[in-house]
Amino acid sequence: MSSVPGPGCPGPGLRARRGQGFAVVKMAGKPRVRYGSNSMFRSEVQFAALTDVGRQRDHNEDNFLVDKKLSLFIVCDGMGGHAAGEVASALAVRIVHEEIKKEADLLNDYREGKTGAAKVSKRDVLNLLEFAVNRASARVHAEAEKDAKKRGMGTTLVAILLVGSQAFIIHVGDSRIYLLRDGVLEQITEDHTVYNELIKRKKIPPERIAEIAPRNAITRAVGVYEHAEPETLVLDALDGDRFLLCSDGLSGYFEDDPEGLGKLLAEPDADAAAKSLIDAANLRGGKDNITAVIVTAGDVQSRDESRAKMLQLKRETLARMPLFRPLNDREILRVLQVTDVVPYRDGDVVIRQGDKGEELYIVLSGRMKVLRGEAEVATLTAGEHFGEMALIRSQPRSASVASAGRSELIVLRRSEFFEILRKEHQLAVKLLWQFLGVLADRLAETTRELGDARHELAAEDITSEVFDEEDEERVTAVIPPRPRKPSTES
Repeated sequence: MSSVPGPGCPGPGLRARRGQGFAVVKMAGKPRVRYGSNSMFRSEVQFAALTDVGRQRDHNEDNFLVDKKLSLFIVCDGMGGHAAGEVASALAVRIVHEEIKKEADLLNDYREGKTGAAKVSKRDVLNLLEFAVNRASARVHAEAEKDAKKRGMGTTLVAILLVGSQAFIIHVGDSRIYLLRDGVLEQITEDHTVYNELIKRKKIPPERIAEIAPRNAITRAVGVYEHAEPETLVLDALDGDRFLLCSDGLSGYFEDDPEGLGKLLAEPDADAAAKSLIDAANLRGGKDNITAVIVTAGDVQSRDESRAKMLQLKRETLARMPLFRPLNDREILRVLQVTDVVPYRDGDVVIRQGDKGEELYIVLSGRMKVLRGEAEVATLTAGEHFGEMALIRSQPRSASVASAGRSELIVLRRSEFFEILRKEHQLAVKLLWQFLGVLADRLAETTRELGDARHELAAEDITSEVFDEEDEERVTAVIPPRPRKPSTES
């Protein structure tokens, strides 16, 4: 493989730089396995990585990075003539890594659960990733402006940062990340391509879209513009989860064969799995550069099964709720990342009648009592929700809700809900449309209650049955009007 050495890459063939837990690896042969230590999984994070030029290209524009100390994994697929694609991908890998490495203390604070002034939120970590990718985009763009031969160069990017028990994901373009969990393969990134945009809009038949929109025509890239518009996602990872980061030179051959991809990825030996994936792409044509980075988060035998069941229940409960029912799997994951699970003891008051709030609550387990004044008017069980109006406006709560025994609630706050609406326009349309449906149901219920009240008011008059019989013997005196005086004429 002939290529332009990227930062930290000594030349063609096996290229690696190590030091203080840092490794950038790009190879055209046997994959390598390293072990990470920046997570809270019960056993070490393992990875295997391999890239290949393919059967039809004369140079490799893919680049990847692994930093085992940070548990950071990146794959980039460069584009642009005169080897500009490889320059773009190598530069992006280096800049993103540098920016994240500068904030190692912030990541440590998050992993350790610091509080007070040192507290770090999921949003803070995602902001760091977004800043790093946009900084890389600005640098690649600036390099392209200096050299006419490199004008328009850019790169796709997918990255996973494992911190604690969370996987922080960022992506731009059509490189992908898959998750294999308990034998189920799921694509957790969404392609930024013209083809995918047309598929989502459902205006043109899929067979027609394939004719007019090439699958590799991307709508976002790092470096083409100064701002890359990356998408982010946070997943609760489990011991035994296996992630695949890959360029479209691999994923493109499994569009219609996800089962085949899952079988190859499920090979216990990560080395063998990476090699099998590269070989399969080459056997099917190898028309592009092929890169696979496999990350295995601990050992499934060490998994906390109670946490695994809770995460699955949380996802299923959210998906069944009317407000989120039309969302696809990736969109459900997007909503899940901004929710929390809060436990309550018997008698704990969740909300008080008359107080203002900004949270939607969904019962994950246990029971909740709904009270108006001292009267219990309803009982809520798993899957039911309350407080949805607080997501769109601040108004006094119409009732109090208290826990009846031990329970757990999924909590979604208005500020996080608004963030989704601002950043994900198509998801926002779905959510707002469903919210209209929820409001329509509430209005229909209120109308029904008013109708019942009117019916009760129009019931037969039973006044005579209320009073005693002696009251019926009462005599009513009728006083005649006083006679009118005759008029006197003058």
